[in-house]
Amino acid sequence: MDFQNILTTSADGIFTITINRPDKLNALNQATLGELQSAVNIAKADASVKGIIITGAGPKAFVAGADISEFAGLDAPSGTIFAAAGHAIYKEIELCPKPVIAAVNGFALGGGCELAMACHMRVAAENAKFGQPEVNLGLIPGYAGTQRLVQLIGKGKALELLMTADMIDAHEAHRLGLANYVVPADQLLTKAAEILQKIFTKAPLAIAEIVNCVNAYYTSGIDGFRYEQEAFGRCCDTADFREGAGAFLEKRKAVFTGK
Repeated sequence: MDFQNILTTSADGIFTITINRPDKLNALNQATLGELQSAVNIAKADASVKGIIITGAGPKAFVAGADISEFAGLDAPSGTIFAAAGHAIYKEIELCPKPVIAAVNGFALGGGCELAMACHMRVAAENAKFGQPEVNLGLIPGYAGTQRLVQLIGKGKALELLMTADMIDAHEAHRLGLANYVVPADQLLTKAAEILQKIFTKAPLAIAEIVNCVNAYYTSGIDGFRYEQEAFGRCCDTADFREGAGAFLEKRKAVFTGK
């Protein structure tokens, strides 16, 4: 598929999606969001892909925010629709059965910070900056920033960052739990790939159930504890479980097939 605003590569089981609008600091317009959604769906459907990295082109920005020019003319009904579309795309990333890592280089602001938070993990370059500056525009985050930031760093600090619009650097993000790792910029993709390669040695169906169970905890109307019990049962009925248990008892390395 030909994309205008993103780049994709696939190697060693890793599908890398690069937001490619460096002249706009990789700001997300609706066209770019649509391409991002398509790329994630391609990765999910490709059996050769075991995990996904999302990053930004150039040294300055992961994604510096949404394209503000598209906000002009929004009113309450159209603004709600606008936000709902972004929510839906980011939710697909959050629920992806394959591990998704944000490799955050430079600015991750507004919709960019929200994109990073929708990923399962975040590896930050030392020059990374995170923030939700929407109140400077008389707005609030529209792509679930008020929800995921609280989940990741807690209510008090999330309220502070959301209300002050302050940016934090990579090391503060790591201290707060927003970033899993901080590495030199030239090691960013290497570290993200290293994490994925470790995950690839585990049972794919179990990894997918981990994603579902963790997200169930935060989903209204779902008893996460009950969901975990049922997911455990589903795992017990897989060839991967039989392989994993057999390998443990036979003191050998398990070879999982995702079945």
